[in-house]
Amino acid sequence: MTSTGIRLHAPAPGWSIDADVVVVGSGVAGLTAALRCEAAGLTTVVVTKARLDDGSTRWAQGGIAAALGDGDTPEQHLDDTLVAGAGLCDEEAVRILVTEGPDAVRRLIATGARFDESGDGGLELTREGGHHRRRIAHAGGDATGAEISRALVEAVRARGMRTVENALVLDLLTDAEGRTAGVTLHVMGEGQHDGVGAVHAPAVVLATGGMGQVFSATTNPAVSTGDGVALALRAGAEVSDLEFVQFHPTVLFLGPDAEGQQPLVSEAVRGEGAHLVDADGVRFMLGQHELAELAPRDVVAKGIVRRMLEQDAEHMYLDARHFGAEMWENRFPTILAACRAHGIDPVTEPVPVAPAAHYASGGVRTDSRGRTTVPGLYACGEVACTGVHGANRLASNSLLEGLVYAERIAADIAATGLHTRVPQPLPTAERPAHPLLPPEARLAIQRIMTRGAGVLRSEESLAEAADRLHRLHADARDALDENGKTAEPGVDTWEATNLLCVARVLVEAARRREETRGCHWREDRPGRDDTAWRRHIVVRLNPDRSLAVRTTDTTDFPPTLPQAQEQ
Repeated sequence: MTSTGIRLHAPAPGWSIDADVVVVGSGVAGLTAALRCEAAGLTTVVVTKARLDDGSTRWAQGGIAAALGDGDTPEQHLDDTLVAGAGLCDEEAVRILVTEGPDAVRRLIATGARFDESGDGGLELTREGGHHRRRIAHAGGDATGAEISRALVEAVRARGMRTVENALVLDLLTDAEGRTAGVTLHVMGEGQHDGVGAVHAPAVVLATGGMGQVFSATTNPAVSTGDGVALALRAGAEVSDLEFVQFHPTVLFLGPDAEGQQPLVSEAVRGEGAHLVDADGVRFMLGQHELAELAPRDVVAKGIVRRMLEQDAEHMYLDARHFGAEMWENRFPTILAACRAHGIDPVTEPVPVAPAAHYASGGVRTDSRGRTTVPGLYACGEVACTGVHGANRLASNSLLEGLVYAERIAADIAATGLHTRVPQPLPTAERPAHPLLPPEARLAIQRIMTRGAGVLRSEESLAEAADRLHRLHADARDALDENGKTAEPGVDTWEATNLLCVARVLVEAARRREETRGCHWREDRPGRDDTAWRRHIVVRLNPDRSLAVRTTDTTDFPPTLPQAQEQ
């Protein structure tokens, strides 16, 4: 691994904290990693971009998947996951997920998470797309993420763990040998510190969540701007499979010009028997897949878009009027309230829905212990690419992945003695090599990506997106190279710059993958090509800010670190 030497333009750190481990992110992955590290006796600091409970986890409605029901087995869960992943899952990574998952959920319950129970006192399990069994544990009807977040945040606070809230992570600190030495961050006017500072630690765990804000319409909160992936790229880490962005099929349609975070209508609604219909009431998913509305998400999203194109319609409908008021109020109170807030009553009318960007199946490449290609840098949750999801995430596997791989990371840090190394970070560069984009570039990037790299892609649309993104990149680069000028450092400009970084990688990977697979849909390459493309696309950032792209020889990832660099 060779560091790029690239850093965001930012003031030098004015304060610092020392720790054994710094965890960046406060969703299920980040807080689980932090709690397990603290339990192992490691001094742990949690850095999060907003408040502790403001990440993507709290928005998860459906639940967490694990083989916890009668007659269900990890092997059946594995089979469903491999099918959804469309030939690109790392089978060993999936096997770890499904075999360690049930006990990880039980430990989450022991931490304080309260899941909905059936009449006999056991877990009430539901079913979602791609699952052949009821194996989705849920809480508060459709508020699973909020309950998990509550339990983990309370556990962190009860242990008195040090946290830095309202803090945007900027860049990775490394020592003279290229090993992790901490992070720089900016506290946004609130919290324990203000301005740019640093946390010095020999182990950094990225759990920063997704990058849905790279598109105009997404289910992701405003903080999901790909910061972790961009930081890892600048640090020299490899990312993989960024072309596989899952578009959730059923997002509340608020109009053709709606932008930003959109209300999700959980897949569990279909799991309980809701139907997808067109304006004439026709169930168009029948005959398209054996599971109809409960097919894997890529199949359903494509089915909706095809019907929209056929009928020149802006959306389809989700019809669950047959549930009745009592079921809506008890099983899906959050969704019911969101719909009514926008003037739609699911009890009496079908809900208008359309796909929107939801989940990044790719991310920072890791091994089975969460290690990236940078010594001392770990990643888990949506920011990571463990190989579990392949070309399309199976519904409700994300919370489970966050749990399982966060626990494995904590165990690895404790077992290897990585935390005993005293980090000696190199000084930050006086003249940064990475220009900042103006705040208005964020909207431009989102519109470019939605138009050219959304649900339906082609060589023409991707080439246009790549060209427009390159112009944004070149304009900022040329201004810096010619006169040393860049946009004023600040949260808006850092976020816009991170979004451009991940957008460029996503579009380049999507152009390279000349096939349709999972949630990557090329209308000019409609077939799946296992001979040429049953492999991964790996990208890293060169010191000159160009992209180095390669494909793996097989579906297996090469090791992340040489044996000599493992500690």
